[in-house]
Amino acid sequence: MKKILIANRGEIAIRVMRAAREMGIKTVAVYSEADRTAPHVRYADEALFLGPPPSAQSYLLGDKIIEGALMLGVDGIHPGYGFLSENADFARKVRSAGLTFIGPSPESMDMMGSKLAAKETAARYKVPMVPGTAEAIRDVAEAKRIAKEIGFPILIKASAGGGGKGMRLVQRLEDFDEQIRMAQNEARSAFGDDAVFMEKYVTAPRHIEIQILGDQHGNIVYLFERECSIQRRHQKLVEEAPSAILTDALRQRMGESAIAVSKACGYYSAGTVEFLVDDQLNYYFLEMNTRLQVEHPVTEFITGIDLVKEQINIARGEKLTFTQADLKINGHAIELRVCAEDPMNNFLPDIGTLTRYQKPQGPGVRVDDGFEQGMDIPIYYDPMLAKLIVHAATREQAIERMKRAISEYEVSGVNTTLPFGRWVMQHNKFRSGDFDTGFIARYFNADTISWLAEDSTSEVAAAIAAVEALSTATAPLDSASNNSLEHKSKWMQRRSV
Repeated sequence: MKKILIANRGEIAIRVMRAAREMGIKTVAVYSEADRTAPHVRYADEALFLGPPPSAQSYLLGDKIIEGALMLGVDGIHPGYGFLSENADFARKVRSAGLTFIGPSPESMDMMGSKLAAKETAARYKVPMVPGTAEAIRDVAEAKRIAKEIGFPILIKASAGGGGKGMRLVQRLEDFDEQIRMAQNEARSAFGDDAVFMEKYVTAPRHIEIQILGDQHGNIVYLFERECSIQRRHQKLVEEAPSAILTDALRQRMGESAIAVSKACGYYSAGTVEFLVDDQLNYYFLEMNTRLQVEHPVTEFITGIDLVKEQINIARGEKLTFTQADLKINGHAIELRVCAEDPMNNFLPDIGTLTRYQKPQGPGVRVDDGFEQGMDIPIYYDPMLAKLIVHAATREQAIERMKRAISEYEVSGVNTTLPFGRWVMQHNKFRSGDFDTGFIARYFNADTISWLAEDSTSEVAAAIAAVEALSTATAPLDSASNNSLEHKSKWMQRRSV
């Protein structure tokens, strides 16, 4: 494999390109009009223009990507995550075109892509399951009867879903009809499939996932776990490895369950088996993600394994060069997703220009990003600017290192989740390991974190400078400048309350 195309953008595209460059492999970037000058385009050896900014007119054009790959003499395509990464039809087309898909087989993706099919597969191998329906709900009356047997609260989930879409928590029988209708409508809109199922809602759950890696020769290992319980709207914001609550025995049982699920679908490449863990340390299969995860760097830190390089080696048909017995946990790693969102305003996405962007450095600090100072934040894609990852000998030291890294990370022009990350690192429940997926809803609001404004002097100063510059400018303000001024003024008012 001498040249690969990365069918993605931003930080993950650069992450894959760096691994490829170290392996002596040339890279091809793809880009939309909004990303014409983006770092991932400049970093690659070649670049392929796809179309207008909306994903449906650019990054989701699988046929155009394959056509371009063939034209440029590409050997393989790495999908990253998001976009086409779990699209089995795209993987088939890549294979049919004579190219190598750097990921699992389309057949494995099909089996694990449906949550219902995945649950059925896991159940055959005696992996613990949350009580619920084994197939899509077709008869609402029958579903209500089962719901009463299971007991409320219950969770309605889209079979083809992810990211919290098509998911509804039902507390009472009286709300069942309305909530299932809303879940089906959202699932149909997001995934083109309104199939939903339900399961008992696990109270105070932890979201813990197992990283697996398998080759095309039947060898498969688990690379321990990641704790992903700090979430908002079912999307992760803080991840760490290992978990603060798993014992060695439980870790081994969960790892063996993850391997069983993976073998059941003939899995190879990197993948993640996700579980819910209750307050009694019982664990239940949730789903399998047939791709590289956003939070994969924390696993790389504690194992010393480069997951992207392993994906490429596996796609080339090579065997794993290590066994389960060779793997050991080395220290502790934490990741914060640095998103262009306003934590003080329900994490709503923010847009603007990165008037200042300075990354932290030093021992045990890694920043995976795809932005630079002066760049605009596009409205068309996920608002994540970067991933800030730290590694240290112990969890306590990793927390302190993260606090230090956050304090050194300078971002002006948009609101970010950096202040939220600082708040998490200082919260007693997080530091003690006593938290679950309800952490944000339970503890985080504007009143409890108003003190954050006191430490945001650089952001305040940047906002004041921007307002002063705009107010003294002789040229008329364009619409973008007006919007920026209005946004910063509102931001300053919130901070001064």
